[in-house]
Amino acid sequence: MSTFIPRPGAAALPRQVLAQARMEARLMLRNGEQLLLAVVIPVIVLVGGVTAGEHLSLSLDTSRPLVDTFTPGVIALAVMSTSFTSLAIATGFERRYGVIKRLGSSPLPRSGLLAGKVLALLIVQLLQIVVIGGVAQLLGWTPEPGVLGVGLAIVFGTAAFASLGLFVAGVLRAEATLAAANLIYLLLLAGGGIVLPLSAYGAAGDVVRWLPSGALGEAMRVGFIDGGVAWRDLGVLLIWAVIGSVLTARTFKWE
Repeated sequence: MSTFIPRPGAAALPRQVLAQARMEARLMLRNGEQLLLAVVIPVIVLVGGVTAGEHLSLSLDTSRPLVDTFTPGVIALAVMSTSFTSLAIATGFERRYGVIKRLGSSPLPRSGLLAGKVLALLIVQLLQIVVIGGVAQLLGWTPEPGVLGVGLAIVFGTAAFASLGLFVAGVLRAEATLAAANLIYLLLLAGGGIVLPLSAYGAAGDVVRWLPSGALGEAMRVGFIDGGVAWRDLGVLLIWAVIGSVLTARTFKWE
């Protein structure tokens, strides 16, 4: 007669990461403010920009339909809103309520926690692209995307903004993180070169292209409009990702 012998122990790391990613994604999608930043505002920007296109077309140096110009930038905006603003706010309040501290004492290592958060971001971004792309096609968008260029833009943009979001969340109190993340989001939306092409900024475009928002916007436009890979802009995003990662590693506080 065999005897049941329990075998306590942590699950394999991939299973832990997937479980963490599922939880993070569910929490993000259940939060009304997160959904507002992730989906509602980008869709409003897309529809508003295209419908008001007759006034904006005078300042945009492009021969393509406005929906083809706006949509890649709005998708880039969605990536930024999820990777930076939503992540920073969520992490800030997780620190305040001791969630991060408790997760740090679980079998899930810190690298697994970070991987779970990034995977959750990519899951939400996939949903964002589906929704925004569907609305854009109703407005007449006919994309010819380069899969490599778009994929690298999403990955590098997520890495850059996620590292910066964790930096902000790791050094500020939750309320200050909420204010700072939303303020930075609005500033980059208005003047960061993410929705409109750099040609719309005149001489300032030479400066804006070095911002992570400007680099992500241009990388998306090259990927979706030209079907190419914007290696220079990806390099800028990589630099920001390294800077954000170093700052986060040096300053992040778990409580």
